[in-house]
Amino acid sequence: MKILLLNQFFWPDGAATSQLLTDLAIHLEEHGHAVTVICGSSSYADAGSSQAPRVRIIRTLNLSFGHGVVHRLLSYLTFYAGALWHGFRVPRPDLVVTLTTPPLLSLAGTLLKTFRAARHFSWEMDVYPDVAVDLNVFRSTSWSSRLTGFLADYARGKADGIIALGECMRGRLMARGMPPEKIHVAENWADGNVIRSEPTANSRCLTVLYSGNLGLPHDVDTISAAMDQLKEDDRFHFLFIGAGPRRKSLEQFCQSKKLSHVSFAPHLKRDQLSQSLASAHIGLVTQRTECLGSVVPSKIYGLMAAGRSVLFIGPRQATPSLIIERYQCGWQVDCGDTVGVVSLLHKLAVEPQLVRQAGLRARQAFVEHYDLPIRLSRLCDVLGVSRQTPPERAQQAAAG
Repeated sequence: MKILLLNQFFWPDGAATSQLLTDLAIHLEEHGHAVTVICGSSSYADAGSSQAPRVRIIRTLNLSFGHGVVHRLLSYLTFYAGALWHGFRVPRPDLVVTLTTPPLLSLAGTLLKTFRAARHFSWEMDVYPDVAVDLNVFRSTSWSSRLTGFLADYARGKADGIIALGECMRGRLMARGMPPEKIHVAENWADGNVIRSEPTANSRCLTVLYSGNLGLPHDVDTISAAMDQLKEDDRFHFLFIGAGPRRKSLEQFCQSKKLSHVSFAPHLKRDQLSQSLASAHIGLVTQRTECLGSVVPSKIYGLMAAGRSVLFIGPRQATPSLIIERYQCGWQVDCGDTVGVVSLLHKLAVEPQLVRQAGLRARQAFVEHYDLPIRLSRLCDVLGVSRQTPPERAQQAAAG
């Protein structure tokens, strides 16, 4: 089968969407499909991998990606133009998969479906315009929100399928009028051969780790207040590894409050994650309440792969919370409940066996449900290009 994948970021970029799409492209190529990827020439994050996938990669000459509104829009528009140009010049694909960087990229999939007779699936990493409204970038009644919503829903309605990252996102899409039978839930993953369960480094402190992008949809205020209340308690250490638009303000907060038990480190490559996660006892995942379903945090899968218990600060109906409840691999606390976070951490410091037991359950649940070959098999089932998971891969992951 000839498969065309479209997203602004791809190998070797370290962005989450790049890594997920690279995993899918490699999986499809290994199972005999002819894969072409159209992506941008600029990067979002540091390189995530050094080994190039054996697929055809076409890079458009778009403007570099930036965080300013005008800069970002120009980067998006030049990528749209390049993606469409190349999309109509490559050999006719049987299947087109579009992600949501940039927003409304599914419209390119609609055009390719219409004029090149290809099946099209929209893989929704974020739900637009909902996420922009949730983050106060758009007003819900503004013309920009309404136009974006109309175009996004038009493309979704024309697609052969819509891929949601969790039941909470499926609910958002249904609220936008999408037919339930068109929405397929395929949760994200981590690579159990890259992230393995390793012993926690010896430490007298209970280490809470936030690893990855600290973006606008993530709740920072609750953990900030909790760290401030615990600043005199030497039983705790908080470590933030990565980057993102909210990291600078968090660093400034910690400096102003003289929080000596909080430290920061730069973004790591994917092959460094296993060792990094081994430094922690508890992995932290956060999500703002208003972003329920418009985004789905995927950090939980790497933490589970590493055999780490999870503290999720976010809405109870969110996918990470449902995973924690289902497999008893951590704890959920509502946004704003600083007392709840502090009380929980005090309890875990006194009963560290609870942390170890939750970590063991997290790894077991990961091996059985969220390892890369398992989730890719589910995704390919949805796309209609499924293959059986190689049994030796599952055995290797379980051995970790």
